[in-house]
Amino acid sequence: MARTLPNFEPVAELKFGQVGIANLRLKSLDDDALAQELRHKLDTAPQLFQRTPVVLDLSHLPQLPDAGRVREILATIRASGMLPVGLAYGTSENEALAQTLDLPLFAKFRAAYENPAATAVEASAPASTSAEPAPPARATPPPPSATRGAASQMQAQPVRSGQQVYARNTDLVITAVVGHGAEVIADGSVHVYAALRGKAIAGAQGDTTARIYCQDFQAELVSIAGHYRVFEDIPADLRGKPVQVWLEGEKLLLARLGH
Repeated sequence: MARTLPNFEPVAELKFGQVGIANLRLKSLDDDALAQELRHKLDTAPQLFQRTPVVLDLSHLPQLPDAGRVREILATIRASGMLPVGLAYGTSENEALAQTLDLPLFAKFRAAYENPAATAVEASAPASTSAEPAPPARATPPPPSATRGAASQMQAQPVRSGQQVYARNTDLVITAVVGHGAEVIADGSVHVYAALRGKAIAGAQGDTTARIYCQDFQAELVSIAGHYRVFEDIPADLRGKPVQVWLEGEKLLLARLGH
């Protein structure tokens, strides 16, 4: 006689989704210099880096350090205020090291970091506690590039504090307010046809041709292909105005739209 299993509700749901993880590519084993650089980033952009998850990329070191040395590096990262969550780049040596350290290995993370279109992302992202003035009139924004990938992802609802909206392999178009503490992220460009008060991140996989457009600029932070600007005081000529953000070399530039 067949037995009927009792109905029950699962105690947990496991799904994979997009999370904001920073890639820290180490180029030398200098703990003091690393601590100083990370602390500088925390001091200049705490809302971006404080307790941010970090994947450690050891692929540019002359040789892979042993587990004890990597534990020291991880401790330095934690002391700075960031949270290391794994190792990047899937070689067999990295996999063995990750297993010894009981950390996950993000095998595909490095490939995304080295997007062929993003030749500038290896350089340290420039940071500033105060916004630079708008570029001079001669710094004319280049024409927008063609969108790659799928059709743009639309978001008609407000993005509230603590919420994150991510458009994979396409542009993100938002027709409502992006609130303080909210994040809007796209592998392509970000278009906000309302007030942008939170963080806008374009070119999330390294596309240096991506741009950010908004109708009412009040952003906490803008970033393209890893290059970011933090705004504690927005210049008067940009506050509340339609603004475009783009990369010129390794410098993030802003200008009012229509000028």
